[in-house]
Amino acid sequence: MAGKKKDDGKKSDTGGGKAAKGGGGAKGGGKSTTTTKDASDKASTAKGAQSINVRHILCEKHGKKEEALAKLREGAKFDEVAKEFSEDKARQGGALGWKTKGSLAPEFEAVAYGLENSTTAAPKYGEAKTEFGYHVIMVEGRK
Repeated sequence: MAGKKKDDGKKSDTGGGKAAKGGGGAKGGGKSTTTTKDASDKASTAKGAQSINVRHILCEKHGKKEEALAKLREGAKFDEVAKEFSEDKARQGGALGWKTKGSLAPEFEAVAYGLENSTTAAPKYGEAKTEFGYHVIMVEGRK
């Protein structure tokens, strides 16, 4: 890995690299197998993605959503909290699968496409209110 970087000049071990540079294997989130700078920039900024692999927790009531958030803040895994609190098919761990732009409720999509990739063990999540209820959203991948 150290021999791959000859024209970049940036240090990659400063802890700030969210997308794996040079083709994966480095600390989480490195599903991208491309090595171009444009592809890694798109992986680190949500605007370039055309589809996302998304999970959510859907609650009808605000209070229940707040309970779910409290569990996440305590360190519970996202999929386990989804199984316990979600009121739809997301009880299967919250997985909605790959969704393309325009296929989700606008409020949900605005939050989801703005999130960084994360894992169920260390989720980075956002919240949205739609006609379906209160959502806690996390993104596992984008392309």
